[in-house]
Amino acid sequence: MHSTCRGFTLIELVVTLALLGVLAMLAAPMTEAAVQRSREQALRESLREIRSAIDRYHAAVEQGRIARRLGEPGYPPTLDVLVEGVPDAQDPKGGRMYFLRRLPRDPFFADRSARPAATWGLRSYASPADEPRDGDDVYDVYSTAAGTALDGTAYREW
Repeated sequence: MHSTCRGFTLIELVVTLALLGVLAMLAAPMTEAAVQRSREQALRESLREIRSAIDRYHAAVEQGRIARRLGEPGYPPTLDVLVEGVPDAQDPKGGRMYFLRRLPRDPFFADRSARPAATWGLRSYASPADEPRDGDDVYDVYSTAAGTALDGTAYREW
């Protein structure tokens, strides 16, 4: 009787492992880009959510539902106010108005233990757009991330 050994030779195994390594090297950059794209989408959504809440707060001030002092532009004093709520000046029962359920974090902010409000750069109504600074109110928010997006724009400019 003739007995034959079945199995793979060492060369076949080495060639297979080399091909798998090449495929893994090609897939790694695509995976990194997908992760970055996902974080960028989260940043866009968070900015849109916060800016929309700031606009709703300002509209409520203009409608007289939130009391304001003479000379104030009518924007929230902090981001936390959007979540904590403010008294509704037109509600006889003394109800509160809320603009966000929770404050989103900047997905690119490195320190995960920081409060969500501390992850954003703040621009007051009195500061110029090209050089944002915080102040007595929150007119706009921006990412403090130093990186550049896949489309070539700086996150800070979004």
